[in-house]
Amino acid sequence: MNNEYNDLRDAVAKLCANFPGEYWRELDRTMSYPTEFVRELTEAGWLSVLIPEEFGGAGLPLSAAAAVLEEMQAQGCNGGACHAQMYTMGTLLRHGSDAQKQEYLPKIASGELRLQAFGVTEPTSGTDTGALKTTAVLEGDEYVINGQKIWTSRAEHSDLMLLLARTTPLTSEMKKTHGLSVILVDMRDAVGNGITIKPIRTMMNHATTEVFFDNLRVPVKNLIGDEGKGFRYILSGMNAERILIAAECIGDAKWFNNKSVAYAKDRSVFGRAIGQNQGIQFPIAKAYANMRAAELMVQEAIRLYEAGENPGAEANMAKMLAADASFEAANVCIQTHGGFGFAAEYDVERKFRESRLFQVAPISTNLILSYLAEHVLGLPRSY
Repeated sequence: MNNEYNDLRDAVAKLCANFPGEYWRELDRTMSYPTEFVRELTEAGWLSVLIPEEFGGAGLPLSAAAAVLEEMQAQGCNGGACHAQMYTMGTLLRHGSDAQKQEYLPKIASGELRLQAFGVTEPTSGTDTGALKTTAVLEGDEYVINGQKIWTSRAEHSDLMLLLARTTPLTSEMKKTHGLSVILVDMRDAVGNGITIKPIRTMMNHATTEVFFDNLRVPVKNLIGDEGKGFRYILSGMNAERILIAAECIGDAKWFNNKSVAYAKDRSVFGRAIGQNQGIQFPIAKAYANMRAAELMVQEAIRLYEAGENPGAEANMAKMLAADASFEAANVCIQTHGGFGFAAEYDVERKFRESRLFQVAPISTNLILSYLAEHVLGLPRSY
């Protein structure tokens, strides 16, 4: 990704320069949403790069979206506030009806509507998606939805939600992931009228929530694709999600590495720059090498994705390796800065907390390792 889309990267970097560290520190202090940042990204068209031109987007490939998100992070910003706008619409694009795509995609591309909320995880099921309990029962021409979702990020700042719910009761003869459906929920009318949103305060400013559904009525026309096939629809978008998150992690790692190098050159102790000491040099160099290796895996996953192949293993490995590289670079950056690494004004501690998230989300390292063990190495399923 280093030499691709240089003009695009320059434009994103120029936009990000309007949102320096103090902007993010203030939002972090008040746990507020970066409304201005998201608005400018939307107006510049960066959040609609994957939407086809016929629906008002740029119609660019995944590599362009990866470059946008990587550059955002490398400039010290936080794409977590809006990155789902890029990949969540993929379920609608691939599996929605022509009428649904015509109605929603142009408005998502223009920013008139935000589709950033993705209602999948539940308190009792976690990543065991087949065990989810939220139900959508058909009554006439409406689904009546009851249940609860958790870690539904940006629900308070999204007009639409992609919801995964059980439309067919689970029986002992069924595969757990069958009978699940994807429903597009218009949250503008639903909040306070069947939906209750409860913010969750976390260690980083991530705008995540619990969402409660109490007899929420949604028109059956909002069903995406065929009833009961929702799990497959969700899976079809996960490779793109993994790859784009991995690109963000590469951007974070570059930010941390650049910060470490600059401080190690500038900071003088005992009459010499601390960067002259191998105890400082070597961890920074190792973090850089691991970032570059992870970056190559991200590039390979993108190559396979854009070639129309199934990069399941590569997308998962890219996400894991990039998340590891960014967190290693974050640790090294804190260590290089010493006590100043913990001072808010340097932004290192904020970015450190943000980078820690990707060891867990959108999929944990352990589940990636389980996937590789079973589906790539042929070992027995462990769960």
